[in-house]
Amino acid sequence: MGKTWTGYLLFLPTILVLGILILLPIIEAMGWAFTDFNVLKDVTKYIGLGNFAAMNKDATFWTALFNSLLLTTVVILLQYILGLGLAVTLKQKVPGIGIFRSVVMASWVIPVISTVIMFRFMSQPDYGFFNILLEKIGLGKYATYWFGSLAGALPMIIIMHLWRNIPFYGIGLLAAMQAIPNDYYEAAEIDGASAWQKFLYITFPGVRYMSMVIITIHVIWTFNNFDFIFLSTGGGPVNVTQVLPVYIYIQSWHHFAMGYASAIGLVMLLILLVFSFIYMRFNKEPEV
Repeated sequence: MGKTWTGYLLFLPTILVLGILILLPIIEAMGWAFTDFNVLKDVTKYIGLGNFAAMNKDATFWTALFNSLLLTTVVILLQYILGLGLAVTLKQKVPGIGIFRSVVMASWVIPVISTVIMFRFMSQPDYGFFNILLEKIGLGKYATYWFGSLAGALPMIIIMHLWRNIPFYGIGLLAAMQAIPNDYYEAAEIDGASAWQKFLYITFPGVRYMSMVIITIHVIWTFNNFDFIFLSTGGGPVNVTQVLPVYIYIQSWHHFAMGYASAIGLVMLLILLVFSFIYMRFNKEPEV
């Protein structure tokens, strides 16, 4: 019992710091969600569900919610599929694979602002890589500034997410694959299993738990992601890339509607809590 209380006491400073820096602001913001709190006003009035009623009539909110859900779904699906393929590639025993494993993480460690600047440069209509490539294959008439295009802005955001995060998936899933005993593969080979069957019945189940962890982390990160869109399009053009985190910023610091912004943030929190509960409920760690 004494050791238990010693552990609690050692853990207490961390709990206090997290409570002050994270829990208290969350509780305060949840309280603001039910008020008309505006930093330009002297009086804050409790309005109950007024912000949520206004949200229901706010077309931009629904656009931002749809874009957030669409972006998160497409990005996570593509990142996982391509990351799984990268992990299988990195697992191969070929000359130089060790160097490739080290280099492949470069895109993940580059700062977000550098990534955005690089992609904006490559999207320029006159000298950008993407438009030069279109010119080379005879599609120069479609050259445009992709981040300013109604059809191209959101795909460019998706490409930036993929370029940055696929290596993280690849390395994480590779670690899970390397933990699978070779005996399983040897037994399957003796039984005449094909490469696809070994992947489907040994490799894929073996990375299930790691997949759950990576996907959960990146769903939360992507749904809450602010910097990629704010630095590249600001939610434009014409709200085609507007997402909830950017819309919260606009409501908070452009319109100073802290109460309304807090209500949107509370909706985001509830969506992520529901997702996390359902996803982790059906993806428990396999019993050993």
